[in-house]
Amino acid sequence: MDFSFSEEQQAAQEAAKAVFSQVTPDAVESPAVTQGTVADDFDRALWQQLARSDLLGLAVPAHHGGLGLDPVALCLVLREAGRALARVPLLETSAAAFTLAAHGTEELCAELLPRVAAGELVLTVAGQGRTGHEPAERAVTARPSPDEGGWLLDGVQTAVPWAATADLVVVPAHTADGRPLLALVAPGAEGVSAAEQASTNGERYAEVELAGVRVRSRDVVDHPEAPGRLHRLLATGTCALALGLGSRVLEMTSEYVSRREQFGFPLATFQAVAVQAADRYIDLRAMEATLWQAAWRLEPADVAVAKMWAADGVRRVVQTAQHLHGGMGADTDYPLHRFHAWAKQWELSYGSAAAHEEALADLLATH
Repeated sequence: MDFSFSEEQQAAQEAAKAVFSQVTPDAVESPAVTQGTVADDFDRALWQQLARSDLLGLAVPAHHGGLGLDPVALCLVLREAGRALARVPLLETSAAAFTLAAHGTEELCAELLPRVAAGELVLTVAGQGRTGHEPAERAVTARPSPDEGGWLLDGVQTAVPWAATADLVVVPAHTADGRPLLALVAPGAEGVSAAEQASTNGERYAEVELAGVRVRSRDVVDHPEAPGRLHRLLATGTCALALGLGSRVLEMTSEYVSRREQFGFPLATFQAVAVQAADRYIDLRAMEATLWQAAWRLEPADVAVAKMWAADGVRRVVQTAQHLHGGMGADTDYPLHRFHAWAKQWELSYGSAAAHEEALADLLATH
């Protein structure tokens, strides 16, 4: 079997490298020195560059104006985004587009997906539930609207990225009989309120409360597998972001210990430093191997294993980098502390390592 990436996947990766090579992590204020959020919105200029490079249409089928690629291609692009700490909802918009293409009605797909590919429609996802430690669909109830059809939504979703500036929020919910569904909600719709939340990386998040929010039937994806597929895509994409971040941090650390001298010798020549760097290299290779398995199959067990490695691995990488950099790692004029903040955000997003260990144990016990 040939496990190499296809020409289309490699082309997407090269296009992403070209776009994200122009991004600098210190383009906004550091979260370490800013009260609240570092900016009111995500990087709109970068978003338009991604649209011009056709990278927003990766998940959109060709007949809706996209490239029609797979989650592996998306993860190749997200890995490059993670290296640059790109401040765009690429993961959320793409994961929602993949899910809509797989389970949405043709009418809904025809209305939304061409606009996604063109960069005209920004989607985000309320994927953390009420507390961040529960299935997101359990946090919101959906009941039939008695007067005009459709649904009424009630509940709270926490840590919704860029909820105030996205065009639509994909909200997982459940019906009275426990059936899961996805509803597309405009942030300014009647009954929607958002309380500002500053994330660990300083980006603008929100706790979104829904009180009797009306949603048309055409704006609901009621396929029972849709919420689970969406969550797996989000978790897998977070693994790709963490891998890109971790790879860049290890490169930064290697460069630093190679030129920083102690007792007349580069730090890299000390055995204790080399052993720690080697351990983190092994972490990255394990993160990479489990990521591609998860992106290829999107099976719950594979995604759980990938997120376990990504969450623990990226934490170890940035902690070792801080240690080997010494005081330089905490200097806000040096970019490493930003990578640490983003690593912590992605470590816990869409389930910590412990949460996915528990999910894997449940899967093993069931089968």
